[in-house]
Amino acid sequence: MFGMSFGEILVIAIIAILFIGPDKLPDTMVKIAKFFRSFKKSIHEVKDSIEQEVHLAELKEEAISYKEQLEKSVQELKGDTTVNVIDDLQDGFADIKESITKLDEPSAKITENDTVAKVTEKPAKKSTKKKGKKKDV
Repeated sequence: MFGMSFGEILVIAIIAILFIGPDKLPDTMVKIAKFFRSFKKSIHEVKDSIEQEVHLAELKEEAISYKEQLEKSVQELKGDTTVNVIDDLQDGFADIKESITKLDEPSAKITENDTVAKVTEKPAKKSTKKKGKKKDV
């Protein structure tokens, strides 16, 4: 206990009995114990508050680093999307131009095989059901 041997504690106890007296010694020991308990509690509270501050500082640093990474990513995305949007628009306009030029070209001539295929195709069957009026019974 506190790096003291049993003999040293015994000497301190004898000196305390001589100076304080046997009547007041128990009250004094209780007061000393309360003092050490409150001292230990306050040291523990200070230690906890310091740990919380350090933890908050670490969290703050981590949040700042995440914010910087997010801002860099946003900047990269802004740069990439402008280029991609322009490329996509140019591709879209090229497709529209191709479609318009295909519409302007004269249609291909119909060959004999095409007309034969059209003639040999069977027309769709018509419904054979008679539509009549129902009689009231």
